[in-house]
Amino acid sequence: MYDIVIIGAGVTGCAVARYLSRYQASVCVVEKEEDVCCGTSKANSAIVHGGFDAAHGTLMAKMNVMGNLMFPALAEELDFEFQPNGSLVVCMNQEDMPKLQALYENGVKNGVKGLEIIDQARLREMEPNISPDAVAALWAPTGGIVCPFGLTIALAENAYTNGVEFRFNTEVKALTPREDGWIIQTNHGAIDAKCVVNAAGLYADVFHNQVSQKKIHITPRRGDYCLLDRTTGGFVKHTIFQLPGKLGKGVLVSPTVHGNTIVGPTAIDIEDKDGINTTAAGLNELIEKAGTTVSGLPIRQVITSFAGLRAHEAAHEFIIGEVPEAPGFFDCAGIESPGLSSAPAIGLTVADMLRDKLGLAENPNYDGKRKGILDPKKLSKEELTALIREEPAYGRIICRCESVSEGEILDAIRRPLGAKSLDGVKRRTRAGMGRCQSGFCSPRTMEILARELHVDQSEITKMGGNSKLIVGTVKERL
Repeated sequence: MYDIVIIGAGVTGCAVARYLSRYQASVCVVEKEEDVCCGTSKANSAIVHGGFDAAHGTLMAKMNVMGNLMFPALAEELDFEFQPNGSLVVCMNQEDMPKLQALYENGVKNGVKGLEIIDQARLREMEPNISPDAVAALWAPTGGIVCPFGLTIALAENAYTNGVEFRFNTEVKALTPREDGWIIQTNHGAIDAKCVVNAAGLYADVFHNQVSQKKIHITPRRGDYCLLDRTTGGFVKHTIFQLPGKLGKGVLVSPTVHGNTIVGPTAIDIEDKDGINTTAAGLNELIEKAGTTVSGLPIRQVITSFAGLRAHEAAHEFIIGEVPEAPGFFDCAGIESPGLSSAPAIGLTVADMLRDKLGLAENPNYDGKRKGILDPKKLSKEELTALIREEPAYGRIICRCESVSEGEILDAIRRPLGAKSLDGVKRRTRAGMGRCQSGFCSPRTMEILARELHVDQSEITKMGGNSKLIVGTVKERL
């Protein structure tokens, strides 16, 4: 029997796992997909929100501000990309200035540091491409940008190296209480645990409602995005928001930590918890809305579009903690935006709840540091030459668009919880994320995966499951 089983290997589940690894406990993360960061966590705005938007007094506000403050040190400890570039909420007319003032006051109440309302002149100085119609903005210097893949993978790897077990391709079917804990029924048999953490994202309501009389409902809220080429890097320097509406913070325009520009999201409520298809209407909507806050948006430089789903709970509030009528069952439900920003705080908070519940002692062997994949592009010419002399694989470029070497791909496959698919390699190295969107590097990456995993290339998938890329040979088709 495990002490704790965590359902879901998204950013919240992996954050809980990482902070639980500080204690002496048997912990297992079960994930229905083939890797971490395959659900809600993989497709979002990649923003670390300052915390000015969430209603004062809510868990959302508390976790957002707490999580935001944790990011600089966490990025240093776990070696993932994070940039405190600051954010701007743009007011487009004088009539809306009271709304901007209210947002400022809410942020101050929440404890967000450094908030200012800036005038048009300073706004244009900070962002030359801002719309000439903009009259003012809320400046939040504590806002930032992050790589969602990098953050989630870093949390998971650190948890794993500190003793947390991960079971992939393991789908939870049902939960049954027992005298000393829970029976978790999966597609690979039953797992026993003293406590369960429900970090199942869009499916968190399914598990909550199995054990609680107080039902919750999570609606998938689809957000369409456009990602622009690196040639647009510098078009904006800060994350530019529109004044929030009833469905969220509107369409943003922001740099990414890798030098691209991201535009989105829309906010469209759907029924399908797996409905991540983009629509022409959704993409046209976000392009039109983005054009109201910036001028000359280089939308022709789009290299891909995608959609993500937010786990919107009807009360629009995080649901965190032990369910009263289900002892040992802990919810992390309704974790929509600002969920990514809040993940470290949620992880720490829930881990401490479980520590107190089970009386866990500290793990004397805990190591909170992790080293990410080496990026040769950050080395000096002399350092790179020495690296290639020692490891020639770093001199063989596989992905030309992103300048990703074979050495980086090998590291991605061989490291803790290593990549097993094309998307697994992509999330860890960016091979396939450039202008050609893996059009040229996929075959070579597949060769490396097959060699390292000791399988035939026909067994390599895009993202696990039935997503095989080779479905037969030419001779078989003739």
